[in-house]
Amino acid sequence: MLDDTLKSQLKTYLERLVQPIELVAALDDGEASRELDALLREIAALSDKITLRRDDSDPRKPSFAIGRVGTDIGVRFAGLPLGHEFSSLVLALLQVGGHPPRVEPELIEQVRALDGEYRFETYYSLSCQNCPDVVQALNTMSVLNPRIRHVAIDGARFQDEVEARGVMAVPSVFLNGEPFGQGRMDLAQILARLDTGATARAAAKIAAKAPFDVLVVGGGPAGAAAAIYAARKGIRTGVAAERFGGQVLDTLGIENFISVRHTEGPKLASALEQHVRDHDVDVMNLQRAVGLVPAGEDGLIEVKLESGASLKSRSVILATGARWRQMNVPGEEQYRNRGVAYCPHCDGPLFKGKRVAVIGGGNSGVEAAIDLAGIVSHVTLIEFDGKLRADAVLQRKLRSLPNVRVLVSAQTTEVLGDGQRVTGLRYRDRASGQEHEVALEGIFVQIGLLPNTEWLKGTLELTPRGEIVIDERGQTSLPGVFAAGDATTVPYKQIVIAMGAGATAALAAFDHLIRSSAPAAEPAEAVAA
Repeated sequence: MLDDTLKSQLKTYLERLVQPIELVAALDDGEASRELDALLREIAALSDKITLRRDDSDPRKPSFAIGRVGTDIGVRFAGLPLGHEFSSLVLALLQVGGHPPRVEPELIEQVRALDGEYRFETYYSLSCQNCPDVVQALNTMSVLNPRIRHVAIDGARFQDEVEARGVMAVPSVFLNGEPFGQGRMDLAQILARLDTGATARAAAKIAAKAPFDVLVVGGGPAGAAAAIYAARKGIRTGVAAERFGGQVLDTLGIENFISVRHTEGPKLASALEQHVRDHDVDVMNLQRAVGLVPAGEDGLIEVKLESGASLKSRSVILATGARWRQMNVPGEEQYRNRGVAYCPHCDGPLFKGKRVAVIGGGNSGVEAAIDLAGIVSHVTLIEFDGKLRADAVLQRKLRSLPNVRVLVSAQTTEVLGDGQRVTGLRYRDRASGQEHEVALEGIFVQIGLLPNTEWLKGTLELTPRGEIVIDERGQTSLPGVFAAGDATTVPYKQIVIAMGAGATAALAAFDHLIRSSAPAAEPAEAVAA
């Protein structure tokens, strides 16, 4: 199962085990069980602190538990945690074996203080780049608090279970048998939902903070670059981010980040956050900005947060990024995560053998259709324009696939469903005006980005598309407020461009602080005297 290089790397990691652990496998006669048995035997052979035994009493097969010998501490995987989840397996082995998790001390205490019994189940797909964060967070909680149990389930491997529970998007988390949440969540976000007093405590802590010299709103590439450049100037710097990493977290493969041949969005986001935290930056995660108040007589700009708290700063850099644009047609919101999806890499495996549509004929839409064609039975690509806008090489690949149908000059008008899940869509032929219906089980929307700037309307200048108007220095129409990244009028929405814009905005903000704090010039006659 594991090649020699991976075995060598894993053996080095397993040297960090402090306490003995036991792998307990539940297997049947299937090929997947034979593969899991081989994987677990290879892992057990790499450390004398690991033992392996078989117990087929668990109803999910193949599955296995990782337990700390002599305790109730452990986690469980149903399926083979390879692909993106292999890192979750390695971390689970280490943490159950006593290696301390890299978690802030206050979060550790918060997990340990949770009272009650929590039984979590997470459905993931091996191609989902967002799933490991959820799996790893819940595994960490299981290790820190024995009243918390977690099983991570490969949705593609247990499709009957997925169908019965109506899971149509990953990651999907159930708590004590009931739906708990869908989509990317980190440890702090999960705790905020379980610990009802966490939000109020965080708001009170934020409200007590002294004013910043530079406050960055947003934690994507632009925000991270801005924070690092500002902190390196030795000025008091803060970052308020709804989710650190921003849209990068939803990006699978990154191959155009100069000097890095290939990486993945979550890995880059983690590196960005670590780099920011290496500097003297006050990072405030899970904080959504809802209002911006221009500087008054005290010279401080105020950023109001959804929690009710406010932050003040001598200058502000807006780096709120963008999100996937929605179709805004009847049925879309009703069937969101019930057939309507926005991440083909994450949710595609759940539609294996089914019929789906991709909305959008740009690069992202055509790439999604190509990827899905290898998983589903049929793909219908629907483009509003009279022709596809994707690169020629992608179009040639798309049209070579036998299970793909391309519709141009087609306007999606409604998502159809049976009350529980998507059953099709309705579109209008823009040339003839005729309405048509397509029967299918999934719709993947890939129609571009929308800037996260609604909360700024009426405060500073925005374009009709909602982008923040900036000059070459990142200056907005509001003195002391700068902006960078996908939320602005920068013509190309790229990670490397956002980082450069963030650096520019930070240097401009520093220059603004110097000039605004300089003593006033003396009158000419006083100088002459």
